[in-house]
Amino acid sequence: MRRVVIIGGGAIGSAIAYFLTRSPEDEPFEVTVVERDFSYRQASSALSASSIRQQFSTAINIEMSLYGIDFFRSLGETLRVGDDVPDIGLVEPGYLYLASPAGVDVLRENHAMQKAHAVDVALMTPGELKERFPWICTEGVALASLGLSGEGWYDGYSLLQAFRKKAASQGVRYVQAHATGLRRNGRAVTGVQLDSGVTLEADVVVNAAGAWAAQVAGWAGIDLPVRGRRRSVFSFSCPEALPGCPLVIDTSGIWLRPEGRQFICGFAPREDQDHDDMPLDVEYEAFDSFIWPSLAERVPAFEAIRMTGAWAGYYEMNVFDHNAILGLHPDCDNLYFANGFSGHGLQQCPAAGRGVAELIRFGEYRSLDLSPVSFARILENRPLLEKNVI
Repeated sequence: MRRVVIIGGGAIGSAIAYFLTRSPEDEPFEVTVVERDFSYRQASSALSASSIRQQFSTAINIEMSLYGIDFFRSLGETLRVGDDVPDIGLVEPGYLYLASPAGVDVLRENHAMQKAHAVDVALMTPGELKERFPWICTEGVALASLGLSGEGWYDGYSLLQAFRKKAASQGVRYVQAHATGLRRNGRAVTGVQLDSGVTLEADVVVNAAGAWAAQVAGWAGIDLPVRGRRRSVFSFSCPEALPGCPLVIDTSGIWLRPEGRQFICGFAPREDQDHDDMPLDVEYEAFDSFIWPSLAERVPAFEAIRMTGAWAGYYEMNVFDHNAILGLHPDCDNLYFANGFSGHGLQQCPAAGRGVAELIRFGEYRSLDLSPVSFARILENRPLLEKNVI
């Protein structure tokens, strides 16, 4: 029985653990997940805006999220444990991308790619947009793209817990500890060192450490271009209802969506202000100076909003090309990577979990070929350019 140690017990690590142990008739694994904080207080899985879309510009991201939405739709039965049927509250109101005149060509190119992969998406003129969503201002909008199905949001913490509980029911052991190092012998990692002084013996090690993944890679002498980048999310109330409101990506770069009877929103800081590993302090000044004025321009009803809360979490940002990094590095034969999702980790965790589990079990992908997001592209300086980065 091969011993697998997964560093990181968030949605990615727990999904890998689940897929490794879901078929008892296959080769059995002894799987241990090392998670430093069972409260998941700073985990990206718990702090995410927890959304899923198909409106990407690259085939691999579309295919991963198409599998993700299918998995989420049947998650209750798939991840049930006895009479405990998890519910992540999935809703599918869609994503709405708004393009300025300068962004029309890219939106059309993305649309062609999406339609080629059977994504249920429609382009809309400003007039069609206004007719469907009377509450929106179309000033500065030349074209819009709306996901008609397969896009929406859910409870990310419930998703994480569903994977974790199901994996534990299948024999996966969770250990609350800080991983502090790797024991390496030639081309193999043979153990994971913990802050307790214990070393977990391993035949296979998986780096699913999220925003802290680069440190884990560094213990094996491998440079991983993943950094923790702070993102702030704000919740607010509005006295006026917005019927049918999807997740909106404005021309300003701000995103917003309903959350129960309220709304949440966020933005990506300018590159020169987007530093590594910043404290998880909310950027309140940005809400007053940039977000609120922009929201009110796009949705006049938002002139009367009231902020009701805010939080900050980390994107595990792949600074090379903003896409996942999955599989082995050529310098090490048994250290697998599942990192760098750059805000797409929750929606891609089913595909990533299944794929990494297949690599470990069979030495190859058997369901969906995830080789486009392998380490090779980084070592060969071939970025996978995703135009739809939020």
